[in-house]
Amino acid sequence: MLTPPVVLFLIFDEYLLALGVFFVAGFSDGVDGFLAKRYGWKTRLGSILDPLADKTLLLATFITLGGLSLIPLWLVGLIILRDAIIVGWAAAYQAITQQLEVRPNLFSKLNTVAQILLALVVMFFNGMELSWHALQDVLVVLVFVTTVLSGTVYLIEWAGKTRTALRL
Repeated sequence: MLTPPVVLFLIFDEYLLALGVFFVAGFSDGVDGFLAKRYGWKTRLGSILDPLADKTLLLATFITLGGLSLIPLWLVGLIILRDAIIVGWAAAYQAITQQLEVRPNLFSKLNTVAQILLALVVMFFNGMELSWHALQDVLVVLVFVTTVLSGTVYLIEWAGKTRTALRL
């Protein structure tokens, strides 16, 4: 729901407004998650839509930042490739087994944190018109490493699950 305003603010160089909306989206997602766990307000649909909304916000933000040449396009491409492989493999597994349970691995959680940090830093530093090349380089490397590691772990896990499912 808040993805379009973030993208529009970025396109119009309103980085601090984009940052504010990004924070609101993250905060509301955190509150929603807390309430769902605390009061048992979990649904199958919510368990699908919530991570999808989170991923949509991150991908749209990264695609926009890449399009504005604020982060490397190769990194955006790598993130999209990783996500496409994970979704494709999960869809194939679901089609084969009629069951799907996806749990984020440690590297995937670290990757999400690294992506959020990079997006926040890019929006903040551009909004404040500050130079941040050294920090950018560190965060880009961190996102690269966690993207590759989490994607590799998912591939290994899904390959094992698929082999097991096909033997049955």
